[in-house]
Amino acid sequence: MSDAARIGKLAKEKLGIEKLHPGQLEAIEAVLAGRDTLAVMSTGYGKSAIYQLAGEILGKPTIVVSPLIALQRDQVEAIEDRIGDGEAAELNSTVSAKKRRELLAALERGEHEFVLLAPEQLAKPEVLAELAATKPSLLVVDEAHTISEWGHDFRPDYLQLGAFAERLGHPTILALTATASPPVRREIVERLGMRDPAEVIRGFDRPNLHFAVRRFTEAAAKEKALVEAVAAAAKPGIVYIATRRASEELAEALSAAGVNAEAYHAGLPAKHRGELQDRFMADEVEVIVATTAFGMGIDKPNVRFVFHAGPSDSIDSYYQEVGRAGRDGEPGEAVLFYRPEDEAVRHFLAGAGGVDGEDLEAVGHAIEGAGGEADPVALVKRLELSRSRVLEAVGRLEETGWLETGGDGEVRLAPGGPTLEHAIQQGVRENGQRREFDKTRLAMMRSYAETEGCRRDHILSYFGEEHEVPCFYCDNCDAGLVHPDDAVRPFPIGAPVTHKSWGSGEVQRYDRDRVVVLFESVGYRTLDLKLVEEEGLLIAR
Repeated sequence: MSDAARIGKLAKEKLGIEKLHPGQLEAIEAVLAGRDTLAVMSTGYGKSAIYQLAGEILGKPTIVVSPLIALQRDQVEAIEDRIGDGEAAELNSTVSAKKRRELLAALERGEHEFVLLAPEQLAKPEVLAELAATKPSLLVVDEAHTISEWGHDFRPDYLQLGAFAERLGHPTILALTATASPPVRREIVERLGMRDPAEVIRGFDRPNLHFAVRRFTEAAAKEKALVEAVAAAAKPGIVYIATRRASEELAEALSAAGVNAEAYHAGLPAKHRGELQDRFMADEVEVIVATTAFGMGIDKPNVRFVFHAGPSDSIDSYYQEVGRAGRDGEPGEAVLFYRPEDEAVRHFLAGAGGVDGEDLEAVGHAIEGAGGEADPVALVKRLELSRSRVLEAVGRLEETGWLETGGDGEVRLAPGGPTLEHAIQQGVRENGQRREFDKTRLAMMRSYAETEGCRRDHILSYFGEEHEVPCFYCDNCDAGLVHPDDAVRPFPIGAPVTHKSWGSGEVQRYDRDRVVVLFESVGYRTLDLKLVEEEGLLIAR
Protein backbone atom coordinates (compact mmCIF):
# COMPACT_ATOMS: atom_id res chain seq x y z
CA MET A 1 0.00 0.00 0.00
CA SER A 2 1.35 3.44 -0.94
CA ASP A 3 1.87 6.14 1.70
CA ALA A 4 -1.03 8.16 0.24
CA ALA A 5 -3.37 5.15 0.41
CA ARG A 6 -2.26 4.34 3.97
CA ILE A 7 -2.80 7.94 5.07
CA GLY A 8 -6.21 8.05 3.37
CA LYS A 9 -7.26 4.79 5.03
CA LEU A 10 -6.21 6.03 8.48
CA ALA A 11 -7.96 9.39 7.91
CA LYS A 12 -11.22 7.57 7.19
CA GLU A 13 -10.93 5.02 10.00
CA LYS A 14 -9.66 7.32 12.77
CA LEU A 15 -10.95 10.77 11.88
CA GLY A 16 -13.95 9.99 9.69
CA ILE A 17 -12.47 12.04 6.86
CA GLU A 18 -13.57 10.65 3.49
CA LYS A 19 -11.07 12.70 1.50
CA LEU A 20 -8.22 14.91 2.67
CA HIS A 21 -8.04 18.48 1.39
CA PRO A 22 -5.29 19.46 -1.07
CA GLY A 23 -2.29 20.31 1.06
CA GLN A 24 -3.17 18.10 4.01
CA LEU A 25 -1.84 14.98 2.27
CA GLU A 26 1.17 16.91 0.96
CA ALA A 27 2.06 18.13 4.47
CA ILE A 28 1.63 14.68 6.04
CA GLU A 29 3.84 13.06 3.40
CA ALA A 30 6.53 15.71 3.97
CA VAL A 31 6.49 15.07 7.74
CA LEU A 32 6.64 11.30 7.25
CA ALA A 33 9.64 11.82 4.97
CA GLY A 34 11.41 13.56 7.87
CA ARG A 35 11.15 17.08 6.44
CA ASP A 36 10.47 20.06 8.66
CA THR A 37 7.17 21.47 7.40
CA LEU A 38 5.34 24.80 7.55
CA ALA A 39 1.62 24.46 6.81
CA VAL A 40 -0.38 27.66 6.35
CA MET A 41 -4.07 26.90 5.92
CA SER A 42 -7.25 28.79 6.69
CA THR A 43 -9.35 28.24 9.79
CA GLY A 44 -11.44 25.09 9.49
CA TYR A 45 -9.17 23.61 6.82
CA GLY A 46 -8.08 20.74 9.07
CA LYS A 47 -4.55 21.58 10.20
CA SER A 48 -4.85 19.44 13.33
CA ALA A 49 -5.57 16.36 11.19
CA ILE A 50 -2.05 16.73 9.75
CA TYR A 51 -0.26 16.15 13.05
CA GLN A 52 -2.82 13.65 14.30
CA LEU A 53 -2.36 11.37 11.29
CA ALA A 54 1.40 11.89 11.01
CA GLY A 55 1.84 11.27 14.74
CA GLU A 56 -0.18 8.05 14.62
CA ILE A 57 1.91 6.71 11.75
CA LEU A 58 5.28 7.76 13.22
CA GLY A 59 4.46 6.01 16.50
CA LYS A 60 6.90 7.76 18.83
CA PRO A 61 5.68 10.65 21.01
CA THR A 62 4.34 13.81 19.38
CA ILE A 63 4.82 17.06 21.33
CA VAL A 64 2.28 19.76 20.47
CA VAL A 65 3.08 23.30 21.58
CA SER A 66 -0.22 25.14 21.98
CA PRO A 67 -0.52 28.64 23.49
CA LEU A 68 -3.60 28.37 25.71
CA ILE A 69 -4.70 25.86 28.34
CA ALA A 70 -8.29 26.00 27.05
CA LEU A 71 -7.07 25.29 23.54
CA GLN A 72 -4.92 22.38 24.80
CA ARG A 73 -7.93 20.84 26.52
CA ASP A 74 -10.07 21.18 23.39
CA GLN A 75 -7.37 19.48 21.34
CA VAL A 76 -6.94 16.64 23.87
CA GLU A 77 -10.69 16.02 23.83
CA ALA A 78 -10.76 16.07 20.03
CA ILE A 79 -7.90 13.54 19.79
CA GLU A 80 -9.48 11.20 22.33
CA ASP A 81 -12.89 11.45 20.61
CA ARG A 82 -11.39 10.70 17.20
CA ILE A 83 -8.40 8.46 17.78
CA GLY A 84 -9.00 6.83 21.16
CA ASP A 85 -9.03 7.26 24.92
CA GLY A 86 -5.65 7.85 26.52
CA GLU A 87 -4.01 8.88 23.24
CA ALA A 88 -3.43 12.49 24.40
CA ALA A 89 -2.64 14.37 27.59
CA GLU A 90 -2.10 17.99 28.57
CA LEU A 91 0.96 19.18 30.46
CA ASN A 92 0.50 22.65 31.88
CA SER A 93 0.52 24.69 35.08
CA THR A 94 -2.64 22.95 36.33
CA VAL A 95 -0.87 19.56 36.36
CA SER A 96 0.83 18.62 39.67
CA ALA A 97 4.47 17.51 39.77
CA LYS A 98 3.39 13.95 40.65
CA LYS A 99 0.90 13.76 37.80
CA ARG A 100 3.50 15.22 35.44
CA ARG A 101 5.97 12.45 36.29
CA GLU A 102 3.26 9.83 35.79
CA LEU A 103 2.29 11.37 32.46
CA LEU A 104 5.87 11.45 31.18
CA ALA A 105 6.46 7.87 32.30
CA ALA A 106 3.33 6.79 30.43
CA LEU A 107 4.50 8.73 27.38
CA GLU A 108 7.86 6.94 27.45
CA ARG A 109 6.09 3.57 27.70
CA GLY A 110 4.07 4.45 24.62
CA GLU A 111 0.75 4.74 26.45
CA HIS A 112 0.21 8.29 25.14
CA GLU A 113 0.94 9.42 21.60
CA PHE A 114 0.33 13.17 22.00
CA VAL A 115 1.27 15.59 24.77
CA LEU A 116 0.02 19.17 24.56
CA LEU A 117 1.77 22.00 26.40
CA ALA A 118 2.69 25.68 26.30
CA PRO A 119 6.27 26.85 25.64
CA GLU A 120 6.59 27.87 29.29
CA GLN A 121 6.62 24.15 30.20
CA LEU A 122 9.53 23.51 27.86
CA ALA A 123 11.40 26.32 29.61
CA LYS A 124 11.58 24.10 32.73
CA PRO A 125 14.85 22.10 32.50
CA GLU A 126 13.43 19.03 34.23
CA VAL A 127 10.40 18.87 31.91
CA LEU A 128 12.55 19.36 28.81
CA ALA A 129 14.97 16.63 29.91
CA GLU A 130 12.15 14.19 30.65
CA LEU A 131 10.52 14.87 27.29
CA ALA A 132 13.86 14.45 25.49
CA ALA A 133 14.19 11.02 27.13
CA THR A 134 10.99 9.87 25.37
CA LYS A 135 12.74 10.45 22.00
CA PRO A 136 9.86 12.31 20.34
CA SER A 137 9.51 11.94 16.59
CA LEU A 138 7.49 15.10 15.97
CA LEU A 139 7.40 18.61 17.45
CA VAL A 140 4.27 20.53 16.45
CA VAL A 141 4.08 24.30 16.88
CA ASP A 142 0.43 25.33 16.70
CA GLU A 143 -0.53 28.98 16.13
CA ALA A 144 3.02 29.37 14.81
CA HIS A 145 2.55 33.05 13.92
CA THR A 146 3.06 33.72 17.64
CA ILE A 147 6.78 33.13 17.14
CA SER A 148 7.01 36.11 14.79
CA GLU A 149 7.34 39.75 15.72
CA TRP A 150 5.77 40.55 12.33
CA GLY A 151 2.81 38.36 13.26
CA HIS A 152 -0.02 39.19 15.64
CA ASP A 153 -0.40 37.88 19.20
CA PHE A 154 3.42 37.84 19.52
CA ARG A 155 4.58 35.63 22.43
CA PRO A 156 8.28 36.06 23.33
CA ASP A 157 8.27 32.65 25.07
CA TYR A 158 8.01 31.14 21.62
CA LEU A 159 11.44 32.60 20.76
CA GLN A 160 13.14 29.75 22.62
CA LEU A 161 11.45 26.96 20.68
CA GLY A 162 14.33 26.59 18.22
CA ALA A 163 16.71 25.91 21.13
CA PHE A 164 14.20 23.58 22.78
CA ALA A 165 13.93 21.59 19.53
CA GLU A 166 17.68 20.99 19.59
CA ARG A 167 17.56 19.79 23.19
CA LEU A 168 14.74 17.41 22.26
CA GLY A 169 17.05 15.82 19.70
CA HIS A 170 15.66 17.88 16.80
CA PRO A 171 12.57 15.82 15.98
CA THR A 172 10.83 16.73 12.74
CA ILE A 173 9.19 20.15 13.21
CA LEU A 174 5.68 20.87 11.96
CA ALA A 175 4.58 24.52 12.23
CA LEU A 176 0.88 25.30 11.76
CA THR A 177 -0.91 28.62 11.35
CA ALA A 178 -4.03 29.99 9.70
CA THR A 179 -2.60 33.32 8.54
CA ALA A 180 1.01 34.13 7.77
CA SER A 181 2.19 36.69 5.25
CA PRO A 182 5.58 36.12 3.55
CA PRO A 183 7.69 37.95 6.20
CA VAL A 184 5.92 36.04 8.98
CA ARG A 185 6.56 32.73 7.22
CA ARG A 186 10.25 33.54 6.83
CA GLU A 187 10.61 34.42 10.50
CA ILE A 188 8.82 31.25 11.64
CA VAL A 189 11.27 29.12 9.64
CA GLU A 190 14.29 31.05 10.89
CA ARG A 191 13.38 31.17 14.57
CA LEU A 192 12.42 27.49 14.73
CA GLY A 193 15.66 26.48 13.02
CA MET A 194 13.71 24.55 10.39
CA ARG A 195 15.98 22.76 7.93
CA ASP A 196 15.07 22.93 4.23
CA PRO A 197 11.38 22.99 5.16
CA ALA A 198 8.50 22.01 2.95
CA GLU A 199 6.11 24.97 2.78
CA VAL A 200 2.49 24.03 2.13
CA ILE A 201 0.37 27.13 1.62
CA ARG A 202 -3.31 26.43 0.95
CA GLY A 203 -6.82 27.68 1.35
CA PHE A 204 -6.58 31.31 2.47
CA ASP A 205 -9.93 32.10 0.87
CA ARG A 206 -13.04 31.96 3.04
CA PRO A 207 -15.74 32.09 0.32
CA ASN A 208 -18.61 32.16 2.83
CA LEU A 209 -17.42 35.47 4.36
CA HIS A 210 -18.78 38.70 2.91
CA PHE A 211 -16.37 41.63 3.24
CA ALA A 212 -17.47 45.24 3.53
CA VAL A 213 -16.31 48.63 4.81
CA ARG A 214 -18.60 51.40 6.01
CA ARG A 215 -16.90 54.79 6.02
CA PHE A 216 -17.70 57.72 8.32
CA THR A 217 -16.48 61.25 9.01
CA GLU A 218 -18.07 61.72 12.46
CA ALA A 219 -17.38 59.49 15.46
CA ALA A 220 -20.96 59.77 16.78
CA ALA A 221 -22.45 58.73 13.43
CA LYS A 222 -20.12 55.74 13.29
CA GLU A 223 -21.04 54.54 16.78
CA LYS A 224 -24.77 54.98 16.06
CA ALA A 225 -24.45 52.97 12.83
CA LEU A 226 -22.40 50.27 14.58
CA VAL A 227 -24.97 49.85 17.37
CA GLU A 228 -27.80 49.67 14.81
CA ALA A 229 -25.90 47.14 12.67
CA VAL A 230 -25.17 44.88 15.64
CA ALA A 231 -28.78 45.07 16.82
CA ALA A 232 -30.05 44.10 13.36
CA ALA A 233 -27.47 41.37 12.63
CA ALA A 234 -27.96 37.64 13.07
CA LYS A 235 -26.36 36.53 16.33
CA PRO A 236 -24.01 35.55 17.88
CA GLY A 237 -21.23 37.91 16.90
CA ILE A 238 -18.02 39.65 17.90
CA VAL A 239 -17.13 43.35 17.76
CA TYR A 240 -13.42 44.21 17.94
CA ILE A 241 -12.41 47.60 19.30
CA ALA A 242 -9.05 49.20 20.10
CA THR A 243 -9.16 50.00 23.83
CA ARG A 244 -10.53 48.60 27.10
CA ARG A 245 -12.55 51.71 27.91
CA ALA A 246 -14.11 51.79 24.44
CA SER A 247 -15.12 48.12 24.74
CA GLU A 248 -17.01 48.85 27.98
CA GLU A 249 -18.70 51.96 26.58
CA LEU A 250 -19.84 50.16 23.42
CA ALA A 251 -21.08 47.15 25.39
CA GLU A 252 -23.20 49.53 27.51
CA ALA A 253 -24.59 51.22 24.38
CA LEU A 254 -25.49 47.84 22.90
CA SER A 255 -27.14 46.72 26.14
CA ALA A 256 -29.22 49.93 26.13
CA ALA A 257 -30.30 49.01 22.58
CA GLY A 258 -31.55 45.63 23.80
CA VAL A 259 -28.54 43.52 22.78
CA ASN A 260 -27.19 40.93 25.20
CA ALA A 261 -23.60 42.20 25.00
CA GLU A 262 -20.55 42.03 27.27
CA ALA A 263 -17.14 43.71 27.21
CA TYR A 264 -14.01 41.54 27.19
CA HIS A 265 -10.46 42.82 27.69
CA ALA A 266 -7.19 41.97 29.45
CA GLY A 267 -8.03 44.25 32.39
CA LEU A 268 -10.78 41.92 33.57
CA PRO A 269 -9.96 39.26 36.22
CA ALA A 270 -8.87 35.98 34.62
CA LYS A 271 -11.75 34.08 36.23
CA HIS A 272 -14.28 36.55 34.85
CA ARG A 273 -12.76 36.34 31.37
CA GLY A 274 -12.96 32.54 31.48
CA GLU A 275 -16.59 32.58 32.63
CA LEU A 276 -17.47 35.15 29.96
CA GLN A 277 -15.86 33.08 27.23
CA ASP A 278 -17.72 29.98 28.42
CA ARG A 279 -21.03 31.85 28.38
CA PHE A 280 -20.39 33.10 24.86
CA MET A 281 -19.47 29.61 23.67
CA ALA A 282 -22.72 28.30 25.22
CA ASP A 283 -24.80 31.02 23.42
CA GLU A 284 -25.65 32.68 26.74
CA VAL A 285 -24.10 35.96 25.54
CA GLU A 286 -25.09 37.23 22.09
CA VAL A 287 -22.26 39.66 21.41
CA ILE A 288 -18.75 40.05 22.77
CA VAL A 289 -17.21 43.54 22.47
CA ALA A 290 -13.52 42.80 22.69
CA THR A 291 -10.01 44.04 22.41
CA THR A 292 -7.56 41.63 20.80
CA ALA A 293 -7.32 39.87 24.19
CA PHE A 294 -10.26 37.81 22.89
CA GLY A 295 -8.64 35.69 20.24
CA MET A 296 -6.82 32.38 20.01
CA GLY A 297 -8.79 29.33 21.01
CA ILE A 298 -12.18 30.82 20.11
CA ASP A 299 -13.43 27.96 17.97
CA LYS A 300 -17.15 28.73 17.97
CA PRO A 301 -18.72 27.48 14.72
CA ASN A 302 -21.86 29.62 14.59
CA VAL A 303 -20.45 33.17 14.88
CA ARG A 304 -22.44 35.06 12.25
CA PHE A 305 -20.51 38.32 12.17
CA VAL A 306 -17.25 39.96 13.14
CA PHE A 307 -17.46 43.75 13.09
CA HIS A 308 -14.51 46.06 13.65
CA ALA A 309 -15.06 49.47 15.25
CA GLY A 310 -11.78 50.61 13.70
CA PRO A 311 -8.83 49.29 11.69
CA SER A 312 -6.69 46.42 12.96
CA ASP A 313 -2.92 46.89 13.17
CA SER A 314 -2.40 44.83 9.99
CA ILE A 315 -4.10 42.65 7.41
CA ASP A 316 -2.60 39.68 9.31
CA SER A 317 -4.53 40.59 12.46
CA TYR A 318 -7.69 41.57 10.61
CA TYR A 319 -7.97 38.30 8.68
CA GLN A 320 -7.27 36.23 11.79
CA GLU A 321 -10.01 38.11 13.65
CA VAL A 322 -12.68 37.99 10.93
CA GLY A 323 -11.83 34.31 10.44
CA ARG A 324 -13.76 33.61 13.65
CA ALA A 325 -16.99 34.11 11.72
CA GLY A 326 -18.70 31.40 9.72
CA ARG A 327 -16.59 28.46 10.82
CA ASP A 328 -19.60 26.22 10.23
CA GLY A 329 -19.45 27.06 6.52
CA GLU A 330 -22.62 29.15 6.67
CA PRO A 331 -22.57 32.84 5.62
CA GLY A 332 -20.65 35.25 7.84
CA GLU A 333 -20.26 39.02 7.75
CA ALA A 334 -16.94 40.87 8.11
CA VAL A 335 -17.56 44.62 8.29
CA LEU A 336 -15.06 47.36 9.12
CA PHE A 337 -16.56 50.60 10.45
CA TYR A 338 -13.92 53.04 9.33
CA ARG A 339 -12.99 56.61 10.12
CA PRO A 340 -9.57 57.75 8.86
CA GLU A 341 -9.02 59.52 12.19
CA ASP A 342 -9.20 56.17 14.02
CA GLU A 343 -5.78 55.37 12.64
CA ALA A 344 -4.22 57.73 15.19
CA VAL A 345 -4.78 55.12 17.91
CA ARG A 346 -3.21 52.37 15.83
CA HIS A 347 -0.25 54.59 14.87
CA PHE A 348 0.35 55.25 18.57
CA LEU A 349 0.24 51.54 19.38
CA ALA A 350 2.50 50.73 16.41
CA GLY A 351 5.10 53.14 17.76
CA ALA A 352 4.96 51.74 21.28
CA GLY A 353 6.35 48.58 22.82
CA GLY A 354 9.48 46.63 22.11
CA VAL A 355 12.69 46.60 24.10
CA ASP A 356 14.80 49.73 24.42
CA GLY A 357 18.49 50.38 24.98
CA GLU A 358 18.17 50.18 28.76
CA ASP A 359 16.58 46.71 28.54
CA LEU A 360 19.33 45.48 26.22
CA GLU A 361 22.02 46.94 28.47
CA ALA A 362 20.53 45.37 31.61
CA VAL A 363 20.26 41.91 30.03
CA GLY A 364 23.72 42.21 28.45
CA HIS A 365 25.41 43.16 31.74
CA ALA A 366 23.56 40.36 33.57
CA ILE A 367 24.91 37.81 31.09
CA GLU A 368 28.43 39.24 31.38
CA GLY A 369 28.10 39.12 35.17
CA ALA A 370 27.16 35.45 34.95
CA GLY A 371 30.45 34.67 33.23
CA GLY A 372 29.14 35.10 29.70
CA GLU A 373 26.60 32.29 29.90
CA ALA A 374 23.06 32.18 31.32
CA ASP A 375 19.68 30.51 31.19
CA PRO A 376 17.24 33.11 29.75
CA VAL A 377 14.52 32.05 32.19
CA ALA A 378 16.88 32.46 35.15
CA LEU A 379 17.60 36.04 34.01
CA VAL A 380 13.97 36.95 34.61
CA LYS A 381 14.39 36.23 38.33
CA ARG A 382 17.55 38.34 38.54
CA LEU A 383 16.32 41.43 36.71
CA GLU A 384 13.48 43.82 37.45
CA LEU A 385 12.04 43.24 33.99
CA SER A 386 9.07 41.24 32.78
CA ARG A 387 9.60 37.81 31.28
CA SER A 388 8.54 39.07 27.86
CA ARG A 389 11.05 41.98 27.88
CA VAL A 390 13.93 39.74 29.00
CA LEU A 391 13.22 37.12 26.33
CA GLU A 392 12.74 39.80 23.69
CA ALA A 393 16.06 41.43 24.67
CA VAL A 394 17.83 38.06 24.52
CA GLY A 395 16.36 37.49 21.07
CA ARG A 396 17.48 40.91 19.87
CA LEU A 397 21.04 40.45 21.21
CA GLU A 398 21.17 37.05 19.53
CA GLU A 399 20.16 38.62 16.22
CA THR A 400 23.06 41.08 16.48
CA GLY A 401 25.54 38.21 16.82
CA TRP A 402 26.54 39.13 20.38
CA LEU A 403 24.83 36.03 21.78
CA GLU A 404 24.33 32.49 20.57
CA THR A 405 22.13 29.67 21.87
CA GLY A 406 23.78 26.39 22.79
CA GLY A 407 22.29 22.92 22.50
CA ASP A 408 21.51 23.06 26.23
CA GLY A 409 19.21 26.05 25.67
CA GLU A 410 21.47 28.51 27.47
CA VAL A 411 22.73 31.66 25.78
CA ARG A 412 26.38 32.57 25.75
CA LEU A 413 28.66 35.19 24.26
CA ALA A 414 29.27 34.42 20.60
CA PRO A 415 32.94 34.07 19.60
CA GLY A 416 34.01 36.97 17.41
CA GLY A 417 30.76 38.85 18.02
CA PRO A 418 30.46 42.64 18.32
CA THR A 419 31.00 44.51 21.56
CA LEU A 420 28.00 44.88 23.84
CA GLU A 421 27.90 48.60 23.06
CA HIS A 422 27.68 47.94 19.32
CA ALA A 423 25.11 45.16 19.88
CA ILE A 424 22.90 47.55 21.89
CA GLN A 425 23.16 50.21 19.19
CA GLN A 426 22.27 47.68 16.51
CA GLY A 427 19.40 46.28 18.59
CA VAL A 428 17.91 49.74 19.14
CA ARG A 429 18.26 50.50 15.43
CA GLU A 430 16.54 47.23 14.45
CA ASN A 431 13.74 47.85 16.93
CA GLY A 432 13.15 51.23 15.29
CA GLN A 433 13.07 49.55 11.88
CA ARG A 434 10.48 47.08 13.13
CA ARG A 435 8.30 49.89 14.38
CA GLU A 436 8.53 51.58 10.98
CA PHE A 437 7.71 48.26 9.33
CA ASP A 438 4.61 48.00 11.54
CA LYS A 439 3.50 51.41 10.29
CA THR A 440 3.71 50.22 6.67
CA ARG A 441 1.56 47.22 7.59
CA LEU A 442 -0.97 49.64 9.05
CA ALA A 443 -0.83 51.50 5.72
CA MET A 444 -1.86 48.24 4.01
CA MET A 445 -4.85 48.10 6.37
CA ARG A 446 -5.77 51.65 5.38
CA SER A 447 -5.43 50.67 1.73
CA TYR A 448 -7.91 47.83 2.31
CA ALA A 449 -10.37 50.24 3.93
CA GLU A 450 -10.13 52.80 1.14
CA THR A 451 -9.81 50.61 -1.96
CA GLU A 452 -12.47 50.61 -4.67
CA GLY A 453 -11.15 47.25 -5.81
CA CYS A 454 -12.16 43.77 -4.71
CA ARG A 455 -11.63 43.47 -0.96
CA ARG A 456 -11.23 39.69 -1.09
CA ASP A 457 -8.50 40.04 -3.72
CA HIS A 458 -6.82 42.72 -1.59
CA ILE A 459 -6.59 40.37 1.39
CA LEU A 460 -5.63 37.22 -0.50
CA SER A 461 -2.89 38.92 -2.52
CA TYR A 462 -1.41 40.18 0.77
CA PHE A 463 -0.85 36.52 1.64
CA GLY A 464 0.53 35.74 -1.81
CA GLU A 465 -2.62 34.12 -3.22
CA GLU A 466 -4.21 35.37 -6.44
CA HIS A 467 -7.98 35.46 -6.85
CA GLU A 468 -10.22 36.11 -9.84
CA VAL A 469 -12.06 39.42 -9.73
CA PRO A 470 -14.81 40.36 -9.26
CA CYS A 471 -15.44 38.00 -6.35
CA PHE A 472 -19.18 38.88 -6.26
CA TYR A 473 -19.11 38.69 -2.45
CA CYS A 474 -17.79 42.01 -1.14
CA ASP A 475 -19.34 45.47 -1.06
CA ASN A 476 -17.27 46.84 -3.94
CA CYS A 477 -18.04 43.89 -6.21
CA ASP A 478 -21.72 44.13 -5.18
CA ALA A 479 -21.72 47.80 -6.23
CA GLY A 480 -20.27 46.99 -9.66
CA LEU A 481 -17.05 48.89 -8.99
CA VAL A 482 -14.85 45.92 -9.85
CA HIS A 483 -14.27 44.59 -13.34
CA PRO A 484 -11.98 41.83 -14.65
CA ASP A 485 -8.45 43.20 -14.50
CA ASP A 486 -6.94 43.56 -17.95
CA ALA A 487 -4.16 45.93 -16.89
CA VAL A 488 -0.58 45.05 -17.78
CA ARG A 489 1.19 43.34 -14.89
CA PRO A 490 4.93 43.48 -15.51
CA PHE A 491 5.74 41.04 -12.68
CA PRO A 492 3.83 38.02 -11.33
CA ILE A 493 2.50 38.10 -7.77
CA GLY A 494 5.28 36.92 -5.48
CA ALA A 495 8.02 37.81 -7.99
CA PRO A 496 11.37 38.83 -6.42
CA VAL A 497 12.41 42.31 -7.55
CA THR A 498 15.05 44.92 -6.77
CA HIS A 499 14.52 48.67 -6.31
CA LYS A 500 17.47 50.99 -6.89
CA SER A 501 17.02 52.65 -3.48
CA TRP A 502 15.16 50.13 -1.34
CA GLY A 503 16.89 46.95 -2.44
CA SER A 504 15.28 43.50 -2.50
CA GLY A 505 11.53 43.09 -2.43
CA GLU A 506 8.62 40.88 -3.40
CA VAL A 507 5.59 41.87 -5.50
CA GLN A 508 2.49 41.62 -3.30
CA ARG A 509 -0.45 42.88 -5.30
CA TYR A 510 -1.73 45.18 -8.03
CA ASP A 511 -4.37 47.85 -7.51
CA ARG A 512 -5.32 49.10 -10.95
CA ASP A 513 -2.46 51.44 -11.93
CA ARG A 514 -0.34 50.71 -8.85
CA VAL A 515 1.78 47.86 -7.58
CA VAL A 516 2.48 47.03 -3.93
CA VAL A 517 5.93 45.64 -3.10
CA LEU A 518 7.17 44.29 0.23
CA PHE A 519 10.79 45.43 0.67
CA GLU A 520 13.11 43.85 3.22
CA SER A 521 14.49 47.26 4.20
CA VAL A 522 11.43 49.54 4.36
CA GLY A 523 8.35 47.31 4.45
CA TYR A 524 5.36 47.76 2.14
CA ARG A 525 5.50 50.41 -0.56
CA THR A 526 2.94 51.33 -3.22
CA LEU A 527 4.41 52.38 -6.58
CA ASP A 528 2.85 53.95 -9.65
CA LEU A 529 3.04 51.42 -12.49
CA LYS A 530 3.67 54.08 -15.11
CA LEU A 531 6.71 55.36 -13.21
CA VAL A 532 7.89 51.80 -12.59
CA GLU A 533 7.89 51.14 -16.33
CA GLU A 534 9.14 54.54 -17.52
CA GLU A 535 11.97 54.86 -15.01
CA GLY A 536 12.80 51.18 -14.56
CA LEU A 537 12.27 51.41 -10.79
CA LEU A 538 11.97 47.63 -10.39
CA ILE A 539 14.21 44.96 -11.85
CA ALA A 540 13.33 41.26 -11.80
CA ARG A 541 15.76 39.16 -9.77
